[in-house]
Amino acid sequence: MADKKLDLNKFDKGVFLVNTLGVIFDPSNKKFLIARRENDPNFKNLKWCFPGGRPNYGEDLEESFEKIIKEKTGLKVKSLGPVFSRLFSEDDKLLMIYYLCETIGGEIKIKGDFVEFKWVNAEELEGYFTTSFDPRLKEFIMNLR
Repeated sequence: MADKKLDLNKFDKGVFLVNTLGVIFDPSNKKFLIARRENDPNFKNLKWCFPGGRPNYGEDLEESFEKIIKEKTGLKVKSLGPVFSRLFSEDDKLLMIYYLCETIGGEIKIKGDFVEFKWVNAEELEGYFTTSFDPRLKEFIMNLR
């Protein structure tokens, strides 16, 4: 049987752009890594966020996620698995998959889409976000402390 590409144009629902995001938690100081964007071309209000990006086609989702984090932050992370997913309320065609992860090497480097990184505690986290912050994700994060 020949490989046949899936024609996404024939679907009227169930097709999303996937974005993988890292909930990078440092248990030694109970802080989370967030990243700041400037002039995001797709979402004007997007400033602080969890680091991440779109996975590559043909790659394992989790491996692609870990590679994205390394490329965008300089940190090598180990995914502890997906912990939350949702549609981005600012654009319901964007599916966000959040991975809990820990750092296993590297050091933070400013590069790519991000202009600043900051480690913040769970109570401060939501105050930095200028786009929607799902209450279920907040509850998960508050329970990690």
